[in-house]
Amino acid sequence: MKVSTLLAAIGMMSIGSSPAFAQADDCIARGDLDQMYCDMDGDMVADAPAADQQVDPDTLVFAYTPVEDPAVYADIWDPFLEHLEKVTGKDVHFFAVQSNSAEVEAMRSGRLHVAGFSTGPTPFAVNLAGAVPFALMGADDGRFGYTLQLYTRVDSGINSLADLKGKRVAHTSPTSNSGNLAPRALLPGQGIVPEQDYEVVYSGSHDQSMLGVVAGDYDAAPVASEVVERMAQRDLYDPADVKILYESKPFPTTSFNYAYNLKPELIEKIKEAFFTFDMKGTALGEEFKGVTKFVPVTYKDDWDVIREIQAANGVTYTPDNLK
Repeated sequence: MKVSTLLAAIGMMSIGSSPAFAQADDCIARGDLDQMYCDMDGDMVADAPAADQQVDPDTLVFAYTPVEDPAVYADIWDPFLEHLEKVTGKDVHFFAVQSNSAEVEAMRSGRLHVAGFSTGPTPFAVNLAGAVPFALMGADDGRFGYTLQLYTRVDSGINSLADLKGKRVAHTSPTSNSGNLAPRALLPGQGIVPEQDYEVVYSGSHDQSMLGVVAGDYDAAPVASEVVERMAQRDLYDPADVKILYESKPFPTTSFNYAYNLKPELIEKIKEAFFTFDMKGTALGEEFKGVTKFVPVTYKDDWDVIREIQAANGVTYTPDNLK
């Protein structure tokens, strides 16, 4: 497995550029999908293109969501990517993606074949890039998920959501589920309205939100539980310095996707690699505590709550809304 050097080339591309594959001009059913895709079977993801447009690359490019410093993950993912190489018979490159938009652009352009997209950007990847979610990290019993946790410092004087009025609260990025869209949809029901009752400041990432709370740069921040748990494991902050003001019900975690236009035989090998990989005793298993394997999911069923939250926020899946 090699770290991909495609970053510069991919980063310069734009979602608005000409697509790499023929548009589905004769499509009569596509839902929210971009014009270059079709959804005749109603599963809310792009249908496979005609056989002569399917691809079987010699090298698979893999990327993991930029929810934290992407450089951290090159070594962590190495055991799995070696397994992916063995099962598929392909060389595999790790693409250290720097932003959600760059990751979506890379898959849309055909330069990214397998990718982990974080919860909120997953519908953008599905609708703009032809990503097909098929797996999540889960436990032995098949459970998966994370929660929105809203943190403040223990000495902030903020003891309830009502105390956030007039405060400065860090959201992560506009497309983030737990870092922005979920609090905008859920907190009004708890009596506090983002931007109306408190000032929203975008930090750029979950780890920056949390570190900003610890440093006193922000009064509070909604973040993904799985991210702050990993940060605590790496001693990036002391849990004794913060407290939780609010916690949601569980959401699905990062989705793992293949590009819609891969050959069916390759897709089956990719799935086989994910579902036969045992995380126990690997760097991946150590990093993601509480999960032991990849479990199967579908976008239509398992992202229903996320689409509902995004709809409540007026989100539409366009390049301009992917930040």
